Amino acid sequence: MIPIPSGVRVWLAAGHTDMRKGFDGLALLVQEWLSRDPHSGHLFVFRGRRGDLVKVLWYDGQGFCLFSKRLERGRFLWPSPTDGAVTITPAQLGYLLEGIDWRMPQKTWHPSAVG
Repeated sequence: MIPIPSGVRVWLAAGHTDMRKGFDGLALLVQEWLSRDPHSGHLFVFRGRRGDLVKVLWYDGQGFCLFSKRLERGRFLWPSPTDGAVTITPAQLGYLLEGIDWRMPQKTWHPSAVG
């Protein structure tokens, strides 16, 4: 898992992105399409057209880091292109990277009594 410092926001770029893009291409998308500063230290997450690949761009203060994950089965749940840029919590990013519905994660068990 990415070591996410406190106070960092996670931005999802709604819609799909050309996954051939690297550091500079994704940073340019952050700046022009999302109207954000790619050097802010926030995480910017992009999804490919097929939905099984995501890339995370992060500036750690010294340079850009680019993380990618491809699911062997299933697709990453993603907001529609009309939503624009969506911000999520680092915990929701963890769900997303595990292929879990980050919008409404379900608790599996809740104790009903003590003892």
